[in-house]
Amino acid sequence: MIDLYTWTTPNAQKISIMLEEVGLPCTVHAIDIGKGDQFEPQFLRISPNNKIPALVDSDGPGGKSISVFESGAILIYLAEKTGKLLARDGAPRYATLEWLMFQMGGIGPMLGQAHHFRLYAPEQLPYAIDRYTNECHRLYGVMNKRLADRPYLAGSYSIADIASVGWASRHERQGQDWAEFPHLKRWFEAVTARPAVKKGMSLRVEAASNVDMRDPAVAKVLFGQRAR
Repeated sequence: MIDLYTWTTPNAQKISIMLEEVGLPCTVHAIDIGKGDQFEPQFLRISPNNKIPALVDSDGPGGKSISVFESGAILIYLAEKTGKLLARDGAPRYATLEWLMFQMGGIGPMLGQAHHFRLYAPEQLPYAIDRYTNECHRLYGVMNKRLADRPYLAGSYSIADIASVGWASRHERQGQDWAEFPHLKRWFEAVTARPAVKKGMSLRVEAASNVDMRDPAVAKVLFGQRAR
């Protein structure tokens, strides 16, 4: 009933983890972002921002098909569809949504920029590298403080943790040392020990390992787009 359009990125891992956690089967469709599959008209019909992941559920609200794009929106949709990993009301619900938005507005964009300037930019720009490496450090510090007195970001395990774990798994790429963030490290180890997280993070799609984002042709597809 669910078609998942995806690749092997931290944002895509959110949804493969979530589907495992709530026990919903899916058909996986590889969107090769290095080749530009994300700009094909059939994909843009379900993801107008040409980003993965995207999801189509043939058994949506009222039994009608629905498409959902943006990983945070997909997490909320699946949580509400199944009644799992997002409280229906009250303070626990808003705590989860706060930390989900923290990931969507901070962790994802800032850590993504750190990846870009540290690993993929055609020239090393010290200002940009320092700017985003330091912002990663600050954001991890916020999470570390939050986790000092609770096991998970919203108290109980939730979509907020699912949203962040894939990005945190790449902390070394962001120039971060887990030794500086002991509470975050403990959280990361607890989350990644979950069977559903292990399976969701290990999802592989065809030829994903062959994409080299430092290849000029691939970089042009990923980083050189303007409005169409």
